Order: sequence, then structure tokens, then C-alpha cells
Amino acid sequence: MLSLSFSGSQAMADDTLLDAPEVTISAAETAAQRFYLRGDLGYSGWADEGNPSFDVFNPATGTTNGHAFDATRFGNPLSGSLGVGYQISDMVRTDVTVDYFEGRFDADSFTAEPCAGALPPTGCRYETTARFSALGIMANGYVDLGTLAGFTPYLGAGLGVTHLRWNDISQAECAALPAGCVGAESRTSPGGESSWRFTYALMAGASYDLTDRLKFDVGYRYSQIGKGDMFGGSTFQAKDDGLSRHEIRAGLRLSLW
Repeated sequence: MLSLSFSGSQAMADDTLLDAPEVTISAAETAAQRFYLRGDLGYSGWADEGNPSFDVFNPATGTTNGHAFDATRFGNPLSGSLGVGYQISDMVRTDVTVDYFEGRFDADSFTAEPCAGALPPTGCRYETTARFSALGIMANGYVDLGTLAGFTPYLGAGLGVTHLRWNDISQAECAALPAGCVGAESRTSPGGESSWRFTYALMAGASYDLTDRLKFDVGYRYSQIGKGDMFGGSTFQAKDDGLSRHEIRAGLRLSLW
């Protein structure tokens, strides 16, 4: 009797398993879920001015001398980026981002060479202001270090190029001694330069799972933009030795269906 009852129960269990609905996940759906969109905002509380310098041509002697700006300041620390990425595995992902930021440059300088039209022993004092914009295209790779309670720390690196454009340049100059101006001030607007520059970045941060598809991402990014010309004219040419940025960034990553 017990044997018959056990056999009947086993048969019913087998029937239940056979009648269970089949669940399939297509390869196309799995691949689609691995793609994601991202958007980030960044704040650069400190940026290296890249040791900006300038060359002055002296028509009287036919020589060109290099000088460093005495005091410089870069402003406007905000940036933004948009991108699309792909989760290669549970630990590895990659994305392509477009980054944009603007900045302001202020600098003072003094040279022993006379201003145009002035005579020794006076030198020349410059006060320069300018604006610049930067559009970067970066290919990035990340290693996710595991998820605990919804938090996923990561490390990353990126390579790309940045188009840096200088504009709205205003330069005041006057015949001067080291103590200050001794002649009338004149103002010019040198032409701005633009160029594509090699760029690399290093990242570290963590994401938090807000939902199954949406992650909040916060981290640190160091980026280095290559050197290039800034602005100049017939007797004056400014250049920088590259721009480096230390940013705190926050954004969202949305996995696609």
C-alpha cells in the first residue's frame, strides 16, 4: 500500500515537471541588455595650467625670446559628457564618450624686451584674458571589481583626442619698468588657435544599482590633454604644455532592453 502511494506521488511530480512552462532568453535580448547609455557631469576643482608660455619676436634684433607668464588662472570648472557602452562580461565593460567643457584664462607677464614702438630701458607688461572650449572623444575601458549590496567599485582608463579652441582673446600692453607701466596702455585682440590634441584619462569610482536597469555612478577622473598653441600675432605667440584636469564626476547609466 505504501509502495503504491509513493509510486503515485512520484508520477504526479514527474507530470508537474513535464508540464512546467519553458522559459527562453533569446541571444538578441541578452545582447541588447548589455548595451547602455550614460550621461555625466564633472567638477574640476583644480586644473594644472600646463606651464603656459609665450615667445616674443624683437624686430630690432631679429631674435625671438621665450617667456613664462608670471601669474595665470584657469576658471570655469564644469564639464559634461554623453556616451554609449557595452557590458562585455560581468567584470569588463567599455564605452565611447563625447566630453565638453569651457574655460577662461587670465594671465599677467613682464618682459625685458620693449613693446612695439617703445625704446629701452623700458620693458613690456602684458595683461591677457582669453576663453577656450574643448570637445573630446574618448574610448574607455573599465574593470568592475564585484558587487556588494548594490555597490560596484571599478577602475578604468581611456584614450582619445580633444579639439581645443581659443577665442575672445584680449591683450593689454604698456611700456613698463618692473615696478609698473610708464607709458600709455594699448589693447589688441590676437588670433586664437585651434587644434586636435592627444588625450588620456584614468578613472576610479563606484556605481549603485537604483533599479535593475539604472545605475548611479560617482567617481574621480584624471585627464591629460596634449600641448599646443594658444593664440598670437606677428610678434607674440602663446602656447601651453598641456592641460591636466582632476575631476569629481557623477552621472547615470541606463541599460537598454
